[in-house]
Amino acid sequence: MRLTEKSKALFEASLQHIPGGVNSPVRAFRAVGGEPFFVDRAKGAHIWDVDGNNYIDYVGTWGPAILGHAAPTIIQAVQQAAEKGTSFGIPNPYEPRMATLIKQFFPSVEKVRLCNSGTEACMSAIRLARGATGRHKVIKFDGCYHGHADSLLVKAGSGALTFGHPDSAGVPPAFTEHTIVLPYNDLNAVEAALEANRGEVAAIILEPIVGNAGLILPDDGFLPGLRSLTQQHEALLIFDEVMTGFRVARGGAQERYGITPDLTCFGKIIGGGLPVGAFGGRSDVMDHLAPLGAVYQAGTLSGNPLALAAGIAALEALESGQVHQTLETLGARLEQGMIQAAQEAGVAMTFQRSGSMFCAYFGDRPVRDLSDAMACERDRFKPYFHTMLEKGVYVAPSAFEAGFISAAHTFEDIDATIEAAREALKRAAQ
Repeated sequence: MRLTEKSKALFEASLQHIPGGVNSPVRAFRAVGGEPFFVDRAKGAHIWDVDGNNYIDYVGTWGPAILGHAAPTIIQAVQQAAEKGTSFGIPNPYEPRMATLIKQFFPSVEKVRLCNSGTEACMSAIRLARGATGRHKVIKFDGCYHGHADSLLVKAGSGALTFGHPDSAGVPPAFTEHTIVLPYNDLNAVEAALEANRGEVAAIILEPIVGNAGLILPDDGFLPGLRSLTQQHEALLIFDEVMTGFRVARGGAQERYGITPDLTCFGKIIGGGLPVGAFGGRSDVMDHLAPLGAVYQAGTLSGNPLALAAGIAALEALESGQVHQTLETLGARLEQGMIQAAQEAGVAMTFQRSGSMFCAYFGDRPVRDLSDAMACERDRFKPYFHTMLEKGVYVAPSAFEAGFISAAHTFEDIDATIEAAREALKRAAQ
C-alpha cells in the first residue's frame, strides 16, 4: 500500500491557496477520483513522490522528457547557462542556434520566432495567418487542443474534455464566431466548409496526430487532402506539433507523413523541460511579423537562455537518430504486451500508437475522431488508473491524454508496466 500522508498534507495546504489545489486542471485527479500525489524528484524514466513512492512515468512532463528526467546533458547545459545569467531580454547566442536546429529538423520552416509556450505559439500563428491573408476565419477540429487562447478554446481536447466542458466560461461568443469546428478525419466536411466560406478562411490548424483526445491517427489521405484543399483555397495549413514535434520522428508528424505545412507550432521539447515555445514556416508569411511587418508579437522571456540551453542539449541528442530507433523498439514492445494483457483479461481495448506516443482506449474499434473517443467505456479507466498507480506505474490521470515513452525507459520498465497492466485490466473488466 502506498504511503500518502505527505502528499495529503501538501494537497490540503494547496487547496487553501490555489484554485482546486493545482495549477493545471488535469492534475487534480477529478477525472479518476482520489487526490494527486506531489513529486519530490525525477530521474530517468522514474519519479518519486514526497512519501518516497517510486513510479515508472509515462507522462514525461506531458511529452518533453524524451531523454528521460534530469538527463545529465540537459542539467549540465542549464547549470552552465545559469552561471552567465538567468534572463536578459536582449538577444543571446542560443537563439540563432535553436533556430538553426529547428530548421534542420523541419525543412518546412524557413524562419522561426521563439516564444514562451505552446499556447502562445498557436495563438501567435493564428494571428499571423490572419494578418498575412487578410482573412478572419479559422478551421479547427473536435478534440484538437491548441492551448487556452480564447479563439481556440472551442471543442478542445485535453483538460476541457476531461471535465466535460469543452468551452470555457469567460470566453465571449464574439471571440469565437470566426472559428469553424469540424470532425477530425472528415475531409468532406472540410471541403464543404471551405466552399461555404470561400475567400474567408485564413487557415486550418490541427494536431496532425491528435494527442489531446487520447491518441488519434490521421486516416490515409486526410493530411494530403488538407494540404491540397488549403492550396486550392489559398488558406494556410498550420500544424500544431507541440506534442508530436521531434517525438514521433525527428521532423515530427510532417516528416512521418510527408506533408509540408505553411506554419508549424512547437513547444515543450524544445525547452528540454523548461518553458518555451516557437512557431515558424514560410519566409513570406513569417516576414509579416513585427519588426518587419504589421503583425505584432513579443515577449520579455522569449529566447530565455536557460530554456534554450536545455532545449539545444535535448535536440542535439536526437540528431543521430539512435534515440528514435530506441523509442520505436520500446513502443512496439509495450504495444504488443498491452494487447496481449487485454486479451488475457477479456476486456475490449484498442491500443493506438505512433512511435513513442500511445493511448489505450476501452473499446473494440479504432478511434478515428472525438465521437469515437467519447463512445469508449470511460468508466473502466478509473479502476485501471488506480491499479496501475498502486503497482508503481504512472499514466496520465485522464482517459483523454496520450502517454509518452522516453529513451530512459528500459525493457525491464516496459515489462514491469505490462505486468502491472495485467492486474489493472482485470479490474477494469469487472
